[in-house]
Amino acid sequence: MDGRVARGNETRRLVLDHAAAVASVEGLDGLTVGRLAGDLGLSKSGVFALFGSKEDLQLATVRTAIRVFLEHVVNPAHELPHGIDRLWRLCTGWLAYSQGRVFPGGCFFYAVGAEYDARPGRLHDTIAAARRNWFSFLEQTLREAQQVGQARADVDRAQLVFEICALMELANGESVLHGDDAGYRMAARGILDRLRDAATDPALLPAQA
Repeated sequence: MDGRVARGNETRRLVLDHAAAVASVEGLDGLTVGRLAGDLGLSKSGVFALFGSKEDLQLATVRTAIRVFLEHVVNPAHELPHGIDRLWRLCTGWLAYSQGRVFPGGCFFYAVGAEYDARPGRLHDTIAAARRNWFSFLEQTLREAQQVGQARADVDRAQLVFEICALMELANGESVLHGDDAGYRMAARGILDRLRDAATDPALLPAQA
């Protein structure tokens, strides 16, 4: 029994990792049990048994993308103490995650957010919550930098995070559309300029991106 459960868990993870890659390019609506089974050389019935419905498959795919995002962007920044440099690490981690095509379609959440932004339902709510959590985490990280005296107390956290995310997402969108990575370098410079302006001591951050 334990062996069967382990194999089932391994297959489920394999399917969901591939589903997240596919959805980043073709959207969540493009996911079907038959497509995934064929891509991975698995039986359609075996894959179908892992998920109760297409929506369950789609929701599980979003949760998998969240796990991957945390592994590549959020968790590495935890090695740094609270401060403005931790916020910079999160930003450079996001840019590397997008530019390095952790998901072949660029940022998974940028892609599926555009797909579901005006479509109410469980998928919309799950995607929207993931984006809110990311924005909130950046604001929390900036708040912690203020608390340790590395970011100015008068910085408007929501405004700064909005501007940072706008630069990151524009770089992602331009790269995916045009196949040109120049936007990542411009976004990094813009973000670093904004963070140096917000820092109590600009020397806490690199002089250039």
